[in-house]
Amino acid sequence: MTVSLRGTRDIKDDYQLFRLAGLLDAFSEPKFRSVFTQCVEEGPKHFILDLSKIDFIDSSGLGALVQLAKKVQTASGTLQIVTNPRVTQTVKLVRLEQFLSLQGSVETAIENLKSK
Repeated sequence: MTVSLRGTRDIKDDYQLFRLAGLLDAFSEPKFRSVFTQCVEEGPKHFILDLSKIDFIDSSGLGALVQLAKKVQTASGTLQIVTNPRVTQTVKLVRLEQFLSLQGSVETAIENLKSK
């Protein structure tokens, strides 16, 4: 990704799991958007985004998450975001916690996929 945002991608049968660490901000947001746009096109269509190791997220990062959620929905997929207290607080400030489907753990997000 970038120096300020690092991550891994793990493709399973029916979902993609991304584990990100660092900063999701104005500096890392353009690369984040381009990488995830490509990943939505490649599939699978369900996404779990593990942001539990994110140190900081700003309005650019939130905008990128909203855009990713819309792209995934358009592709008939789902997006679940695993958070930490800092990310959760930032998302709740702008009242996007329901839209972004915040989860407490990767395991919970995987279980949610299995129930759909």
